[in-house]
Amino acid sequence: MFSIEAIMSTNLITVPPSATLAEARTLMHDHRIHHLPVLEGEKLTGLISLTNVLAATDSFLRDDGSRIHASEIGIEDVMVTDVATVDVNASLRHAALFLEKHKIGCLPVLDNGDLVGIITDTDFVAVAINLLEQLEETEPVVEDYDDVGVA
Repeated sequence: MFSIEAIMSTNLITVPPSATLAEARTLMHDHRIHHLPVLEGEKLTGLISLTNVLAATDSFLRDDGSRIHASEIGIEDVMVTDVATVDVNASLRHAALFLEKHKIGCLPVLDNGDLVGIITDTDFVAVAINLLEQLEETEPVVEDYDDVGVA
């Protein structure tokens, strides 16, 4: 069966607390990701999500003179510091239940306190698709699709 280690992303894009909101937004856009672990040295000190970036970004509707630009806002001012994490050996089911219960999009994965990966709701969608495909392979073939009732 699947494990956290089998489905987590390990090619991590991270930022230091000294990075700006503009830098985080660019990294998220360029790498097509929604979560950035914040590392101070090797230690996980926070997490910044696309939701945090959007919430902290000043509206383009404000006039230029009073607008606060994303390059002027530090990550450390908007990052989540009370980061929920999961151990690499934890149950995949428990990690999924935690994400669903707390309505969060990711869990950084730790191994003896070191950041080794990140698991996201998208990873669980991929697992669900895989399981559905496996189920479909074991279902009997329906030869007359008129009887299925697909609208």
